[in-house]
Amino acid sequence: MTLIDQEDVVDSIAAALQSISHHHPPDFVRALKRAHAAEVHAPARSAMEQLLINSKLAATGRRPLCQDTGIAQIFFRLGVEVSLKRRDSAPIRGLQALSDEAVRRAYRDPVNPLRATMIYDPLGRRLNTQDNTPAQVHVMLVEGGELEVLVVAKGGGGDVKARFATLNPSDSVADWVLEQLPGMGAGWCPPGLLGIGIGGSPEQAMLLAKLALFEPIDIDLLRSSGPGDAGEALRLELFDRVNALGIGAQGLGGLSTVLDVKVATAPCHAASMPVALIPNCAATRYTRIRLDGNGPAQIEEPTLDLWDGIADSYRPPHARKVDVDRLDRAEVASWRTGETLLLSGKVLTARDAAHKCLVELLSRGEPLPVDLTERVIYYVGPVEAVAGEAVGPAGPTTANRMDKFVEPLLAKTGLLAMIGKAERGPEAIDSICRHRAAYLVAVGGAAYLLSKAIRKSRVVAFPELAMEAIHEFELLDFPVTVAVDVHGVALHRVFTLQPSSSGVAQVSPVRDASQNPHAARP
Repeated sequence: MTLIDQEDVVDSIAAALQSISHHHPPDFVRALKRAHAAEVHAPARSAMEQLLINSKLAATGRRPLCQDTGIAQIFFRLGVEVSLKRRDSAPIRGLQALSDEAVRRAYRDPVNPLRATMIYDPLGRRLNTQDNTPAQVHVMLVEGGELEVLVVAKGGGGDVKARFATLNPSDSVADWVLEQLPGMGAGWCPPGLLGIGIGGSPEQAMLLAKLALFEPIDIDLLRSSGPGDAGEALRLELFDRVNALGIGAQGLGGLSTVLDVKVATAPCHAASMPVALIPNCAATRYTRIRLDGNGPAQIEEPTLDLWDGIADSYRPPHARKVDVDRLDRAEVASWRTGETLLLSGKVLTARDAAHKCLVELLSRGEPLPVDLTERVIYYVGPVEAVAGEAVGPAGPTTANRMDKFVEPLLAKTGLLAMIGKAERGPEAIDSICRHRAAYLVAVGGAAYLLSKAIRKSRVVAFPELAMEAIHEFELLDFPVTVAVDVHGVALHRVFTLQPSSSGVAQVSPVRDASQNPHAARP
């Protein structure tokens, strides 16, 4: 029997959560470097450059890669010959309690505090738990005398795009996956990975898809060796077909939407084929640790030569400098979709909860706590700052969650522009065009890099919303790209399902913004 101190379990998981908050897995960095080197589409190449710089800065600064520091997902493989022991007179606790304590320690770390994202009462008040607990815990009993723990920090951008279906045995899994891509948009921050779980029961297929994401990136090796079974053949087919769509980094077009596709299977009922799809974003964060009774696990981190050749800062060529403190409608009208801007001056932040509060005040005819006239709103919930920072990592959140608020805010407040990530829906684009406003995108997954362009921060409204409170940021050369201009021309590609001669729907990309059926014309 192997005796493992329960405090070693807590210490090991807490250390792992801290480490993965600022370190990509090495295979992900290498794959992203290869994709960047091969990319010929300028917007996508620029996005990947920022992701690589952010990866390097986060590792050296030991600060989070992304402002969404994720929910803790802990997967235990508990050997049947393992028993937990207590230290002194402490009570023996279950793996859920130990995981929660580890999350609490990691996310409240004074040197590198992480953003608490978990909420309780999801159908009611939706209040933040303040310490990111509870962890999501999965336990599998296996043979042996070791405790293996897969520690994952999973942001909302990937998991909210998860898909599931029960197909007929004769259906094409590849076609089904391709049909899901239009609805997923770019909010999952490609380039990343797709995990496909096939077989078992519905819940087992979802778990297979999730766990598949945390296997090494090896698609190039598979292509060299050739597929050995149907699952490997499916990986290659999906890798080629998904990247051929041209969604690209951040949905901006280009060669690399996925860096790998992972497939995991399980036996299933003869009458069905459960299939699950889960993407992993550019803020891929996980590690595996093992405990054998000889103290806490050792967390291995890559050496800095992993980032050789990566710059220490981002300097976009041909960017227009914009003073947002002097912004007016004439200036906004001069911006064109695809143009890179460097913003300086004061902007306001607001996410889902703050938008809901603002629109409710407008509907009741009550004054807003902040004046939005000729202002810019940045969709962000930053990480808490530490010494020497104006704000912690502060990258954009997915913009289309705020789409239903765009019309009332533009119509009633004088708001000029919004900053977020990924595409807007057709109604939001129509509102932007109608009110002669603009939508700008920053790179999702480059939060620490972007925070370097924020010089001051203060809470100005709704402090009770914690990380969702409205802040005022003072920017200096904050890089964004015009994604929807005053004419309603959208940067992100729109995809439609077209029937093929075989009767199977095919995903067809709309190749440029001028062909976007959702873009309002001047």
